[in-house]
Amino acid sequence: MLDPTSVAAISAVLGAVGSGMANEAGKWAWESTGGVVRRIVGREVPAPVAPDERDDVARMLHDRIRADPQLAAHWAVFAARMRRTPAPATAARSDLPASIRFFTDRKEAMKRLQREASRRPDGRPRLALVHGPDGMGSSTLAVHFGAQPTRLFPDGQIYADLGGAGAGGARDAGTVLRALLRQLRVPDEEMPTGTDELGEFFRDRVADRRLLVVLDHAYSAPQVRPFLTPAPGVFTILVARAPFPGIDAVRVPVGPLSDRDAVRLLTDITDKSTVAAARATLPSLLQRCGGSPYALRAAAYQLSAPTLPPRRAEADGDPVRGAAEDNYRLLAPESARLYRLMALRAWPAFDAAAAARTTGQAPEAVAESLEDLADRMLLERGGGSGNGRYRYRHGVRAHAEAAATREDGIAACSAALARTLSAYADLAASAAHQALPESWRVPAPAEERVGRRYEDRGAALDALLAESGNLVEAVRCAEESGDPDTAVRLCRALWPLQLKAGHHEMLLPALRIGARLADTHRPTSPDAGALHAQLAHTLTELKRWDEAETEARAAARAEEAAGHKRGHASAVEFLGLLRLRQWRYPEAYECFDEAGGILDTMGDQDEGTADLPRARALLERHRGRALRGSGPREEAREKLETALRYFRSSGDTYNTARTLTDLAESRLDEENAEAALPLIEAAITTLDGQSAEYQLRYLRRMREACVTG
Repeated sequence: MLDPTSVAAISAVLGAVGSGMANEAGKWAWESTGGVVRRIVGREVPAPVAPDERDDVARMLHDRIRADPQLAAHWAVFAARMRRTPAPATAARSDLPASIRFFTDRKEAMKRLQREASRRPDGRPRLALVHGPDGMGSSTLAVHFGAQPTRLFPDGQIYADLGGAGAGGARDAGTVLRALLRQLRVPDEEMPTGTDELGEFFRDRVADRRLLVVLDHAYSAPQVRPFLTPAPGVFTILVARAPFPGIDAVRVPVGPLSDRDAVRLLTDITDKSTVAAARATLPSLLQRCGGSPYALRAAAYQLSAPTLPPRRAEADGDPVRGAAEDNYRLLAPESARLYRLMALRAWPAFDAAAAARTTGQAPEAVAESLEDLADRMLLERGGGSGNGRYRYRHGVRAHAEAAATREDGIAACSAALARTLSAYADLAASAAHQALPESWRVPAPAEERVGRRYEDRGAALDALLAESGNLVEAVRCAEESGDPDTAVRLCRALWPLQLKAGHHEMLLPALRIGARLADTHRPTSPDAGALHAQLAHTLTELKRWDEAETEARAAARAEEAAGHKRGHASAVEFLGLLRLRQWRYPEAYECFDEAGGILDTMGDQDEGTADLPRARALLERHRGRALRGSGPREEAREKLETALRYFRSSGDTYNTARTLTDLAESRLDEENAEAALPLIEAAITTLDGQSAEYQLRYLRRMREACVTG
């Protein structure tokens, strides 16, 4: 059994607490840890970020604990309180995309996958690289293999689209890891904040599972390494258009179907009589489809046509683009225009509302056209049938984009993109304001641009979440289109997602663009300050603390230059919160004092004066937290109790519970369970019924520590 005061055990506690900062309870635990480390070591110790830094702190604690039994006992009590109970195992299920009804040939490929999935464990990852050109069915093969009845994967099958290397860029590792963990039923609040920790956490969660992992649209070894595991029960299938070096995987090539198998597939999709009646056009159709299952499926209904539609010569070399051209020539003019204009950017998954704004058509007509395009396989239904979202296959979008340039012209394409950007900016601004109506960080949209009214804050936040991928792509598009105003407006509307839903890895590229554009085009405006502050927040949550400090200071400079005192105070306050995260408590206190001084200069004409009492109470709470970490406990409690009185009198139950927890923690620092217990009970009562499960779980663990002693 591991000695709880050994370097390894102490480092494990630090690592477990540090990886749990995705929720409020985790941040409380981290701050408490910093205070305990400071008291045991006898001086300020910078918060560790990397594993080697964590081990250094563990060695300092070990040296002090070994020499002082009282400190050893204090650490043991604290470590027991911080111990996290692993989440129970979840039931087996499949998160693979739907398989197809008719699957032809590929027997040898299926055998290769079966052999790799079932081979005897030997320390090597079970890994296969399925590769083939677009439309040849490599993704379908991986999904079809996972859908077969088997005892190999009793713990489930999970799937992620890595995004490839084309337009729009690949999805970052952190975003994909979170998506995979959600499929394993791990709540966001339990996931570590840093990408490296996420990879370690993912590998730990799958270590004892018998699981299939399908990673679609991979393109390089560095891209896929964070997801690979030597766990003997995990089989990972990588799907790529072409093989790539650096991965020790079984290669499974997927090539064109033979004419015989192509005819069999067409017969399965239609029937024997239809294929027999199309003898005259069948050879030409087979040649045009080039053995591509996608092209064959897209062209199947044409078997009954007396002649095939004319095709432009440039499409003949690519079966996917050729099939798209064949179907495109049969579209009605308005559907054809819709098909072209929505392909101007790689939108992750768009709906009829966005398409209607882009084309200027009625939403009802657009919805019908989108369904028709999906039936013709010119669009794919995003996330399954019935959710109202659509996306392009890569080769089909390339065809549609080329057609738009050729038939609509640069000016019309630019105007269509501007309409799409305006649609997403209006939606984001309206939903963001309805999700956080009291926040001065989210500007209210003009009355004529409010758009849809949501039933409550949660529904507005859900709307932002549903469009989050499109909003990030819209920011990129606005920058490339020379439209900094729209890019900044979009980024300001991301704040509720950052504050309430996380998704920091996905939002980071857009926030970097927004801050850069604000510096260039609005260097002394509140927009610049707000965007640097938003970027600082996300960098802090991702534990990129040096970068976060740079952005927080930039936010303070921009807000001060703009004469925006509320924003200036908030930026300085944020720097203090970063210092708390870094266990730099005296510096944090100085920041909170500086922020309070800025608030004291505000007059009635300044924006945000109505929020001053609450802002001052929050600063008083933060001062108490900083003092608690640095040592003066009585003074810390005085600050916290002052804040508590305001929050209680104003009916702010959330901050009331947070401050009660701070006070309880300060009593437990002294190992005074008797004084801590009523504060914990009051915090639990205050949070009851407020969907604060992680805070409540933390408080119950504190209560148990008080009761059991």
